[in-house]
Amino acid sequence: MPAFAADAETWMNNLAKAGQSHSYSGTFVYGRDGSFSSHALWHRVEGKAVRERLLQLDGPAVEVLRVDGRVECSTEAFARDTEGRGWQDTNFDAKALSQWYEYRLIGDSRVADRPTVAIAVLARDQHRYSFELHLDRETGFAVKSLMLSEKGQLLERLQFTSFEVGTIAPTDLQPRGECKALEVPQLQKQAATWRADWLPPGFRLLDSSLAAGDSKAPVTFLSYGDGLARFSVFIEPLQGEQVHDARSQMGPTVIVSKRISAAGGDVMVTVVGEVPLGTAERVALSVRDDAEKAGQ
Repeated sequence: MPAFAADAETWMNNLAKAGQSHSYSGTFVYGRDGSFSSHALWHRVEGKAVRERLLQLDGPAVEVLRVDGRVECSTEAFARDTEGRGWQDTNFDAKALSQWYEYRLIGDSRVADRPTVAIAVLARDQHRYSFELHLDRETGFAVKSLMLSEKGQLLERLQFTSFEVGTIAPTDLQPRGECKALEVPQLQKQAATWRADWLPPGFRLLDSSLAAGDSKAPVTFLSYGDGLARFSVFIEPLQGEQVHDARSQMGPTVIVSKRISAAGGDVMVTVVGEVPLGTAERVALSVRDDAEKAGQ
């Protein structure tokens, strides 16, 4: 068993470097909540820079161009995922993650007519999801990924139907549709007084900022992660508005909103991310304003 564990961690190290080491193209199917969509992907490594174009092949012809994981332009205004999606965009520390996830070598498999090795990435607690990954033996890239709930239910599937390694022509990275530059909201980079008083083990604060909300009241944004899983917390002053608590889930993504009383007035705390509902609710209920303690 120790030998199997070592092999699994070696493959996870290969996966962590795959997106920055190889140029490739392919098509994949993405599914969650019983709905499926197909996509084409072109991924080009130029020295230390990575350029990527994603095209949805069915339904709306949504295109996204990313540079080093950040969205440069998109045909859809809602495509605001600045970090990208999928294991191809994940740059992680496999050894550090092994504190929160157990790696197991499942065996050989075959995906998109390519030999692969199957790895289980198992959450060590109930506060994060587990994965089954099928890694291309040549590149270490995840050509198939299954995300599983804490109860073992399938939440999300991403599986390539074709995958080719090699040079990507500059023309392949040129969007054919109307690709609009992403409008980034003006954020005030300053220390937020709000924080989550409880976090799942291994999660830490990644970013915090302030931005104008729909009501022009400043909205606090907090981002947390464990090196793989991530969630965001938004704290918005209600200014007398009547709102209700809410919770929803679409595939692996949960949204939990809780009304919290504070000295300066009630606020709405919303947690969005790929963590179990119970974890998101516990985080939302733990949000506190350090400025209140300082004023006491």
